[in-house]
Amino acid sequence: MSREELQPLSSLALAHVGDGIYELLARTYVVRHGGNLARQMHRKTVELVCAAAQARAARIIAPLLEPEEAEVFRRGRNSHPHTVPKNQKPEDYALATGVEALFGWLYLNGRQHRVCQLFERIVEEEEKGRNAQ
Repeated sequence: MSREELQPLSSLALAHVGDGIYELLARTYVVRHGGNLARQMHRKTVELVCAAAQARAARIIAPLLEPEEAEVFRRGRNSHPHTVPKNQKPEDYALATGVEALFGWLYLNGRQHRVCQLFERIVEEEEKGRNAQ
């Protein structure tokens, strides 16, 4: 999409697209890194895409964002979805929405390489954290 086409889209519209992109990346990662049983793959994917995990992801990538990316993230984080799931902290959900808005915006801008670069950084840091425990 062109910048003119992206400009009127709300942060929640970007997050809607970004949610799908993020989940596809997570599913691909799970399949590539083991997990043959459907239940295992589902569990590992949910662990990567839940709001708490995306909030951690936001903290990982925040220092890496270019100014325009940071602005898209900020707008997504500050958007006000109508509902927050009861099992999620509102602050985690806000950060997750920011990540999803950023991933949606990057994808719609044709910057798939940047999407993959940020996601790879997220899973690298998550793995480091798991290995440190």
